[in-house]
Amino acid sequence: MLQATHMPSFVRSPAGLRDHPALVLNADFRPLSYLPLSLWPWQEAVKAAVLDRVVVVAEYDAVVRSPSVVFRIPSVVVLKDYIKPVRTTAFTRFNLFLRDEFTCQYCGAKDHLTFDHVVPRSNGGRTIWENVVASCGPCNLHKGARTLRQAGLTLRRKPVRPTPEQLQNVGRKFPPNHLHESWMDYLYWDAELEA
Repeated sequence: MLQATHMPSFVRSPAGLRDHPALVLNADFRPLSYLPLSLWPWQEAVKAAVLDRVVVVAEYDAVVRSPSVVFRIPSVVVLKDYIKPVRTTAFTRFNLFLRDEFTCQYCGAKDHLTFDHVVPRSNGGRTIWENVVASCGPCNLHKGARTLRQAGLTLRRKPVRPTPEQLQNVGRKFPPNHLHESWMDYLYWDAELEA
């Protein structure tokens, strides 16, 4: 069902997420995000449960103790209040790389990524979704301030402004290194079932 894919090296995993992270679902039982996956450190999940901000729907076998109470560590929590999804996509380096699936849009390389203006800025090219693509360092240097035709390059796909839903769907292709079995039904509940 899931295939291991290349996880970009610049996607950080905070220390609190390494041990018993909790998958955070919106009130509609969908993850808030797929890349990075919406995870909270176990401490935040326990705090939210105590403050009655979430419903715990799955737990780890591990427990934490206070002087008077024992808590099972939540592995999946659902927010009680629905967070409205964003309607626009922020133009960030990360979102650009995500749109292009962390792949150079000229040669297909997955390492040493930077970004490139398809129409060079020196020729009036703007820094917008429709004119910027992920590019590996060697292709970026080769292209320089030339047009695609002058550099002898072609794009793997035309750059477009992605919707938040498109970025979420691309993010599903890059699962974190660890997926707890209690998360699977919530991460891929709308995926096509195998016959």
